[in-house]
Amino acid sequence: MNVKEMIDFIAVLLIFIGSVIAVISAIGLIRFPDIYNRAHAGTKAATLAVLLTLSGVFIYFWVSENYFSIRLLLGIIFVFMTSPVSGHLVTRAAYRSGVKMADSSIEDELGEAIRKSQDEKST
Repeated sequence: MNVKEMIDFIAVLLIFIGSVIAVISAIGLIRFPDIYNRAHAGTKAATLAVLLTLSGVFIYFWVSENYFSIRLLLGIIFVFMTSPVSGHLVTRAAYRSGVKMADSSIEDELGEAIRKSQDEKST
């Protein structure tokens, strides 16, 4: 097995792991009870899945086709920067609009932080 075949194997492995994590993320979106847990599954796991898949595709094209794709690198950077931020903003908007947490949720750290900031504003 030469170096090119080993790098191709690594690229295929990254793509495969990314697709498995995407399936796990989809299962989490279906199974979790509320918007907060679903957003966690949708942003964390899906971001990792997309990053692994795009990294594997980038490595494959770079080694096998001798094609260095700036678009893939920009896609990796774009997903890495925007997906967690958008997930955070969606859950924060849901919390501020009064969407209830699941009964199985234990902690509400954002509620404590909002109450503290409102107390500081009132004094």
